[in-house]
Amino acid sequence: MTLGLYLTRRLAGTFGIIAAVFLGILYLFELVEMMRRFGGGETGLRQILWLSALRVPTTFYQVLPLLMILAAMALFLALARSSELVVIRAAGRSALRMLIEPFIATLLFGALVVAALNPVVAAATRLYQAQAQAITAPDLVLQVAIGDTGLWLRQGDNLGQTVIRAGSVSQDGLTFHDTGFISFDGATGAPVARIEAAVARLGNGAWALEQATEWDLTAENPERDAQRHEHFQLPTDLTPERIRDSFARAGTISIWALPEFIAALDRAGLATRSFRVQLHTELAMPVLMAAMMLVGTVLCMRHSRAGGTGSRIMLTVIAGFALFFLRNFAQVLGENGQIPLVLAVWTPPFAMILLALGVLLHLEDG
Repeated sequence: MTLGLYLTRRLAGTFGIIAAVFLGILYLFELVEMMRRFGGGETGLRQILWLSALRVPTTFYQVLPLLMILAAMALFLALARSSELVVIRAAGRSALRMLIEPFIATLLFGALVVAALNPVVAAATRLYQAQAQAITAPDLVLQVAIGDTGLWLRQGDNLGQTVIRAGSVSQDGLTFHDTGFISFDGATGAPVARIEAAVARLGNGAWALEQATEWDLTAENPERDAQRHEHFQLPTDLTPERIRDSFARAGTISIWALPEFIAALDRAGLATRSFRVQLHTELAMPVLMAAMMLVGTVLCMRHSRAGGTGSRIMLTVIAGFALFFLRNFAQVLGENGQIPLVLAVWTPPFAMILLALGVLLHLEDG
């Protein structure tokens, strides 16, 4: 137990140092990108620094598994160089036995990352997207809310403020049924018009409404002066791409809110496969990090005097990137429905754990 705690503490310290270094590097990269994107205009340096800070958590969260393999590799290379691994083996501890505590600690750390860091990343991503849109397109605002009563959108553009409600939505997210529109005056915030339509289809530059009824709320008697249209065109600055992006922005919903959001999408009739893949991917993060830890240790437990350290480091890094690529590739296949969702998300990390254990047993205890 004491040896396991020692290795776990060393692994945590090594991971902390590597994470701090990469965090600084990522911030510098994001700062350069923000300067290129927003510099030279009215955006001040303080706001650019803030936007860079909002972008860093997303990138850092994505590379955490790769940082774990680097930390494990650095730790066991240091242990081999200082002959501590020789002492551990002489004390009767096998390679497999000494990795139990670090493996369990990595699983728990991965669960903590998903539970605590994921909501922070989601909040930072939403805040960055809102502030970046406010800089690049301040007149265009689109908010989407999905609840028990259906789908709600708030559209803000140079045409005014409009609240849109839909009882259900087609799979493509562009055809709305049982739809209501309420327009508000941009200066006073008072409602000025209301439209109810059986069907509303979003095209480029206009909503195509069917069986629509229009009320002028500024009239003396809106009900008496209501107009009914079999077909009606309502101008809009919304585009199909903006609607789809509002549903599909990855990383903007925390893992705690994803199950409820998926259920709401199901009630609204929208596709949920990509969000289900995202949920399972987050749940599989602890297993992925544990797999990365094992991969980082397999080829780095030989004494440094045995030679071949450079080739072992290269093979370890290649194996880690291969696992990362395989996981992302399988995730894409799962989102497209090419393979079952659970198989796409959970197979790569478990397969890599089994492969790492097989190689470890062959090299160390075989």
